[in-house]
Amino acid sequence: MIFAIVNPLAETDHGLATWFHAHLTRTFVTVLRAFTDFGSSEWIGIILFFVVLFFVWKRSWPSLVTLIVAVPGGMLLNELVKVLVHRHRPFVDGPFVDWSGYSFASGHTIGATLLYGQLLLFILPGMKVRHWRRLTVFSAVLLVALVGFSRIALGAHFLTDVLAAIVFGITWLALCLIASKPIRRKSVRSQVVIPLPNGGEAVLVPVEQTAQPVRISQGS
Repeated sequence: MIFAIVNPLAETDHGLATWFHAHLTRTFVTVLRAFTDFGSSEWIGIILFFVVLFFVWKRSWPSLVTLIVAVPGGMLLNELVKVLVHRHRPFVDGPFVDWSGYSFASGHTIGATLLYGQLLLFILPGMKVRHWRRLTVFSAVLLVALVGFSRIALGAHFLTDVLAAIVFGITWLALCLIASKPIRRKSVRSQVVIPLPNGGEAVLVPVEQTAQPVRISQGS
C-alpha cells in the first residue's frame, strides 16, 4: 500500500538536492560521509551495545527497556513508514555516491535523533551544572543536525525527509517518556524505609532495580 503525501516544500526539496548534487567533490563527500556515520546503523549498534551492558551491570531494567523501545523500536517503525510512503530518493547514483531503498523518512537522521535524544534524557536529570547541561544539549542537537545535513548534501534524502525524521524521532521519544513514567513511579514506591532506634532510617531498594548498596542515614 502506498500513501500519497502533498509536499508544500517540493520546490525547495528538488532545488537543494539539485544544487548539492552539482557541487559534490571528492573532498566534500569524504567530509559528509564522516558526518553521516554518526547516524549509521553500525555506529548506533555499537553505542547501544555498550549502553545496554551498562544498564545490565547497574541492573537498571526500566532504563534498559526504555532504551530498547525508544531507539531500535523507533527505527523499525521508520522502516515501516518508508515502505508505506514509497518515496524515491533524490538521486539513485552519481559521480561519488549511489543509493538504494526509499527516501521518506531519513533512517540515519531518525536513528541519530532517537539515540542522542534518548541518551540526553538519561543524562540531563543527573547534571546539576547549567553550563554542562547546555553543552550536552548543544552537542546532541549538533550531531543530529550534521547527520541530517550530510544526508541532504549527499543526495540520499530530500530536506523534508530529514525534517520528518526529526519530528518523528522527537514524537516517539516523547511517547516513550510518557509511557515509562508509571515504571519509574513504581520503582520509587518499591523503596522501603525502615526507622532505626537512634532516629535514623534505612532505605532498602530491591537489588534488581539498583546496584547501589543499602544507604543508612544517622539522625543528628
